[in-house]
Amino acid sequence: MGCAMNVGRLARSWGATRYLLVALPTGLAALVALPLLTVLVLLLTIGAGYVLLPPALERVLAWAEWERGRARTELGAAPEPGLRGPSRLRDQVRDPQTRRALLGLLAHAVLGTSAGLVGLLAAVGVPGTVVKLTAWRALSVEPAFLGIPAETWGIAVGGGLAELAAFSALFLWGTPAVAGGYARLLDRLLSPSAAELQAARLSERVEELSHTRAEALDAHGAELRRIERDLHDGTQARLVELAMRAGVAERMVADDPERAAELLGQIRGRAEDAMTELRDVIRTMYPPILADRGLEGAVSALAARCPLPTRAEVGSLGEVPASVQAAAYYVVAESLTNAAKHAAASSVEVRLERSGPTLRVQTIDDGIGGAEDADSAEGTGLGGMRRRVAALDGTTSVVSPAGGPTVITVEIPCES
Repeated sequence: MGCAMNVGRLARSWGATRYLLVALPTGLAALVALPLLTVLVLLLTIGAGYVLLPPALERVLAWAEWERGRARTELGAAPEPGLRGPSRLRDQVRDPQTRRALLGLLAHAVLGTSAGLVGLLAAVGVPGTVVKLTAWRALSVEPAFLGIPAETWGIAVGGGLAELAAFSALFLWGTPAVAGGYARLLDRLLSPSAAELQAARLSERVEELSHTRAEALDAHGAELRRIERDLHDGTQARLVELAMRAGVAERMVADDPERAAELLGQIRGRAEDAMTELRDVIRTMYPPILADRGLEGAVSALAARCPLPTRAEVGSLGEVPASVQAAAYYVVAESLTNAAKHAAASSVEVRLERSGPTLRVQTIDDGIGGAEDADSAEGTGLGGMRRRVAALDGTTSVVSPAGGPTVITVEIPCES
């Protein structure tokens, strides 16, 4: 028990000493950097500073983030993500991060160098004293212990042991105290306030939503073009053909009624095909089965129509917005299509569940895996699935190792 405690104390002391030893060269570098930054500020008067100062401030911000990470590691605290700093000089000057970094640089130049010297003294003090104790007679220069020259054996032994005890105490208790205090100071100086963190998160959230909204608009435009193409190339072409055949049948009624009746039969069959195509197009816009049977029934119908054996597990979903239902239906339909066409799977499992405000959709197939998370120009496939889900502030996870299985998990919030 005591041995383990001693080992733990030695490890903490050595970690603190290493932290302080790194602070020594960086503190000296800060002493050099401060006058250089002052020169760059003075160069603003002739214009050169506008070019040289922004990258210099970026380096200072990067150092501050690195030093804050070191401080939090020394304190045993979890690392925190840093805030993105501006790149323009005017914004840099106004940014609180820049002021914190410069203040931290000043503190590091003075206190960091001093703390580093403490670490250096602790690192070399004990071995240096041991060397002096064991070889003081062989040294060409008379050593001193605690500032007292070792003129006799008594002074050498007594002073050496006292110096060894002092340096040992510095190493075991002094360096952890100095390193901890300095790390807390730097963490407090360099860490953003709670208001800044909240503002940064809000800004990132707005940026993310703007990005997903732009993707949703692009996907919506691609969807409209696809619908127009399907109607033009499919349903419209069939309707034109029907009109032409109806005109021919109309002219043949008087002269060849049997042939006209045959044409009318063909027209009826082609009309049914056109209606089927039109239903397929409408189903891609908003599946009517969602309005008729709800998401649970629609997913069960997809599972029943899938050419692979498919098991659907649908929990209690509660009230789900129509847009979320449509996205979930699309995810299941696309996943089943991929499993049947590309995965060489023998079975598929579909799970739908509601966890608080979030709808979770998961499909699992036992295929060959290796699904490519590729985006396509038409907004289909896994890329289209991601964009459709992201537009609703949802997340998509695709795990598909070579050899399978492929697991697609989608989570969509049901509340705005």
